[in-house]
Amino acid sequence: MKNLLLILSLLITTSIFAQEKWGEVNKNSVVMYEFGPIWPGCEGGTIETRRACFEKNLVQHIVKNYKYPANEYKKNIQGKVVVKFVINQKGLVAIKSVTGGNKGLQAEAKRNIMAIPKMKPGMMGGKPIESEYTVPFTFKTNK
Repeated sequence: MKNLLLILSLLITTSIFAQEKWGEVNKNSVVMYEFGPIWPGCEGGTIETRRACFEKNLVQHIVKNYKYPANEYKKNIQGKVVVKFVINQKGLVAIKSVTGGNKGLQAEAKRNIMAIPKMKPGMMGGKPIESEYTVPFTFKTNK
């Protein structure tokens, strides 16, 4: 009876810790899986559903927080700004570069990206990694 209870508890413990495979070993090769960052509220489901949830929430965040800088709008300053950023090993946003447009448009695009919430970082081989993204912003007044 004790042996049965021990085996059962080992099986349950193993299944709890083996929720997501970090990689596999096949003869002399090791394949490590990479998982993207997890947006708050997107924790459940498969890798594909979490990725789709991340992308959907990122787009919603950008649209919701999009503001045309008043000074640039009054002066009819338009342009495309490209923001390159990473979600670092701590799940925080770090801007790598902001290009295009003028300083006012760049500052607004940067503000929008920096407002992204903290999340679980991407993982590779069971360890946190940086995940890099590029987001274009188009500022057009339609005047």
